[in-house]
Amino acid sequence: MTTRSRMWLLCCLAATSILLSFTAPASAQYPNKPIKLVVPFAAGGPTDALGRALAAAMRTHLGQPVIVENHGGAGGNIGAQLVAQAPADGYTLLLATSGPLVVNVSLFKKLTFDPMKSFDPIIMIGTLPNVIVAHPSFPAKDVAELVAYSKAHKGELSFSHAGIGGSSHLAGEMFNSMAGTDLIQIPYRGASLALNDVIGGQVQLSVLDVLVAAPQVKAGKIRALGVTTKERASVMPDVPTLDEQGLKGFDSSVMFGVVAPRGTPSDILAKLNAVLASSLDEPALRAFLAAQGISRASSTEAAYLSKYMVEEIPKWRKIIASIGIELQ
Repeated sequence: MTTRSRMWLLCCLAATSILLSFTAPASAQYPNKPIKLVVPFAAGGPTDALGRALAAAMRTHLGQPVIVENHGGAGGNIGAQLVAQAPADGYTLLLATSGPLVVNVSLFKKLTFDPMKSFDPIIMIGTLPNVIVAHPSFPAKDVAELVAYSKAHKGELSFSHAGIGGSSHLAGEMFNSMAGTDLIQIPYRGASLALNDVIGGQVQLSVLDVLVAAPQVKAGKIRALGVTTKERASVMPDVPTLDEQGLKGFDSSVMFGVVAPRGTPSDILAKLNAVLASSLDEPALRAFLAAQGISRASSTEAAYLSKYMVEEIPKWRKIIASIGIELQ
């Protein structure tokens, strides 16, 4: 082979290599460095615990570290904004709840991201139900009795919850709307404080997530009147839902889902979806979700999360508008 032929062959090989580097799917090289999983709440809560469990499972499948970063504040908006503005390369993901993905767009006056336009959905993990509870001395034993008692004592009953605009607050307001009651909401700084005052009898009722409420229900310190999702909660299977007790269609919970910045390559999104779906089938993660009271989503398709958001945003917009709350 002549020198000129060798040079021509080398140029062809180099050109082919460059062409392949441009045409190869992004996921072929992905991931080749650590991935950041942003949790938009403080460390130690249920979203943080779920994030760390997911990160450990993802690390096994991807062969790269998955680092949980907590960026709390503004109902999850700070962490969500950080991810919305991150490069759309699959290396910064958001483990979000229904707050930043569904509720906050109607709750906050100024939002720096649009949940439907700023993110690409990857997967819906599942939902954490709320439950209406009462002090053991409260006369009502179920939802029908609660509604009747409330209407007979208008303006006298109140319920504690974990904070304005949170899932427990809005579930209580949805109850008022659907049951025709006028329970007065009393906001607390966290579920533990809301729980303590219903145990102590300072407030008659509370709406709490089932993970917080279940141990105290089991201990007899509070009475569970009804679960807020259409299916019963795994951690309190003997407690009927509000839907079962006559409030047809009542469905309120904390949703957990994973999203990426809008514009992330489709093959990377598909790879992440497959990894997370496989992770959710692992016995350790299944056991973790059950222990946390989280019910798995009925589909792992990214479109399922999109559909959920499309349906839930107007539902909560209506509730928020009816009670006239708006946060800065």
